[in-house]
Amino acid sequence: MVHGVLIEGVDNVRSAVFSYFSNQFQARRSKRPSMEALHFRSLSCREGAGLIKPFSLDEEKAAVWDCDSFKSSGPNGITFGFVKDFWDVLKDDVMRFFSLVITL
Repeated sequence: MVHGVLIEGVDNVRSAVFSYFSNQFQARRSKRPSMEALHFRSLSCREGAGLIKPFSLDEEKAAVWDCDSFKSSGPNGITFGFVKDFWDVLKDDVMRFFSLVITL
């Protein structure tokens, strides 16, 4: 049934189905928002340079301490609690890891 009217016959059903789906997927003309009136702030050279400077030990420690101690950063099962407990032993490796990641 289409709009309460029973459609019979292969050609009529085929035509009704085609009409229905062609109307569903037809591009509609509508006014789309434009980006012409938008003004984006940009970073100064100094601000941009601040994005690529190395992390400090305090920043890295704060990031680790901000994580739940029972969470793991990957499938190896080493939790942040382990990293926190052994921070004095691991901090140089953590610093070295992040310095390598930044240079990639």
